[in-house]
Amino acid sequence: MNAVAEALFRVPPFPRATPFPIVRPGRTTDVSAPELIAAIRRERVGGETWGADDPWQRFDRHEPLRLGGDDPMALLATIAGCPVVIDGSGPFADLSSLETLVAQHLIAQTSWHDPFSGEPASPLHVVARLGAWRRLIDANRAVAAAYGFAAWKQDTVAAMLWNGRDSSIFASANDTHLAQIPPDKAIAVWKARVPADFLAELEQSGRPLLEVEDGFIRSIGLGADCVPPLSIAVDDLGAHYDPSRPSRLERLLAEDEPDAQSLARARALREIIAAMGISKYGVGGDPLPRPAGTRRHVLVVGQVEDDRSVRLGGCGLASNHELLRRVRTRCPDAYILYRPHPDVEAGHRKGHVPHAEALRLADAIDPGSAISALIAMVDEVHVLTSLAGFEALLHGKAVITHGIPFYAGWGLTTDLGPVPARRGRRRTLDQLVAAVLIDYPRYLDPTTGLPCDAELLITRMGAGVRREKAALVALRKVVGRLNRLVARIRTRR
Repeated sequence: MNAVAEALFRVPPFPRATPFPIVRPGRTTDVSAPELIAAIRRERVGGETWGADDPWQRFDRHEPLRLGGDDPMALLATIAGCPVVIDGSGPFADLSSLETLVAQHLIAQTSWHDPFSGEPASPLHVVARLGAWRRLIDANRAVAAAYGFAAWKQDTVAAMLWNGRDSSIFASANDTHLAQIPPDKAIAVWKARVPADFLAELEQSGRPLLEVEDGFIRSIGLGADCVPPLSIAVDDLGAHYDPSRPSRLERLLAEDEPDAQSLARARALREIIAAMGISKYGVGGDPLPRPAGTRRHVLVVGQVEDDRSVRLGGCGLASNHELLRRVRTRCPDAYILYRPHPDVEAGHRKGHVPHAEALRLADAIDPGSAISALIAMVDEVHVLTSLAGFEALLHGKAVITHGIPFYAGWGLTTDLGPVPARRGRRRTLDQLVAAVLIDYPRYLDPTTGLPCDAELLITRMGAGVRREKAALVALRKVVGRLNRLVARIRTRR
């Protein structure tokens, strides 16, 4: 057993996660001591970086640390550039040859492994992942409580909001401990799921608020069916779908300049998404024939009519029927396909357009095909604020926005709504993808329960891996069918 590596490098104890060990006895041959030292310094990892007593905070003071000659922390402190005074004998009694010590303890006697698969991995890859986790935990340090998170969501959201100390931060709006939270601590809130009076209390308290929403690559299955999210967006400025004020996503798009590596990653990511047919709620779908041959095919994407993105970014248009009417007026000769929103079709949300009414404006209704397959088949996609417009951009399709979604106003879409002037900067598709899918959201591996990157989640989704309570999901689907039946009976009356 290599006690030194195991003492210094561990996966943070994210709630409800089951990682593979990242260091084991063995030998590494694909990294040099200087490379590993530089990576550890750059990522500031090693030791319990998630704890209240982060060793790197002590290293930053550059005050000599008095440690035992057998304490692995002496090696880490020296890597960090912190002066160390040694008491007693041991493997670190002489720290004058740092590269030799690193080569011995962290390379020659250590085998490094991927925490998601357990397979052998480059130490530089593992250290980079530890660094990503460190940044995530640091971003959550101030989070003291989370409101509006249903119990079925907490299993996946917990790790993505973990602050390094509290095993659970979830609370109910009925709890009375809000007044006990220090005013400088942040509150994470799912605004659509807390009472209006409690939300007003939160907003008036002056505490920092982090608005949480589903991520853009979410799950296999619907949130309305109680399938928990495998991705979330956490925004300290505002909701990404609220054009009345800047969000953190909008700031990324307006101000950041992704480097060549990020752009290459974004390009590869969108190509994988298009090839696999990844969408917010699913994967794949067989290619679809064009029902009208060479005639221009237009897809109109319905939405939940009382959704916050519609109310805030719909420019007053909150009717799927009216959206269809506007598209038919704009495209009188096109073959129009109408896609109802899956939550509406499942019987859980508002926005149903009776088929007879829809077919007066559209040529066909397709509630069942994969949205990615529909997008791939058509020439043009019309949306109000739907994420399907962003997904269509990944497929290289023309997108017309009738509202103001987050991807409008960057020169990639035809925008019919009054896009804020602050979005006047033109962005390339890869720059958009880098911000929207790499820098902004947080992802969770459904297998290990560890925070991960978009590529790993897509791989898991492609393999059909889920993380949900099957009985609850089945029950919700039954409820949805009953809701649809009741709606049909009312319509006939």
